[in-house]
Amino acid sequence: MDYAKSYIAETSLILQQLNLHAIERMVDLLVSLRERSGRLFILGVGGGAGHASHAVNDFRKIAGIEAYSPADNVSELTARINDDGWETSYANWLRGSRVKAQDMILVFSVGGGDLNRNISANLVRALQYAREVGAPICGIVGRDGGYTAQIADACVIIPVVNPENITPHTESFQALVWHLLVSHPRVRVSQMKWESTSSSDGNRVKG
Repeated sequence: MDYAKSYIAETSLILQQLNLHAIERMVDLLVSLRERSGRLFILGVGGGAGHASHAVNDFRKIAGIEAYSPADNVSELTARINDDGWETSYANWLRGSRVKAQDMILVFSVGGGDLNRNISANLVRALQYAREVGAPICGIVGRDGGYTAQIADACVIIPVVNPENITPHTESFQALVWHLLVSHPRVRVSQMKWESTSSSDGNRVKG
């Protein structure tokens, strides 16, 4: 009970400290991306890779934004890792996708990438390539944001309220923020299933 109580209390503190201006800046960038028919490339490793797959679905289906993630093609990703190495795997995937300035990158990462410590180097190399071609960069990251926060056009850094819970809090709030984004009135173009279903029909609808 003590741990559960303190964990929930920590999440309340994080909610109070989220940077709403950074979130609204991401909304602006997403709206602009859709208006110019750009593509959204979502990058993450570990839990962030799982988030990326889920978010690709939401941005495509709910926001009407063409979106992709390297984590969704395990054959290509592992081939690139095997042949070229982990560090360049995402950057080379972006090259193969012909990323342009009209596209955008979204990063889910706890640390944001750090070449000096060889942490998420593949994210850093991918962001360096994105910057070379002029693609805007957004991130939802933890700790101090790492390399992502340094170069991003908009970055939400999940506040650290307990150093022992950085990873679970960051990954939890990444999901909260991207769901906020796709459901934002300026971003959402399609109604979601349960929001479009009347309460009287609830018992008959499956899924």
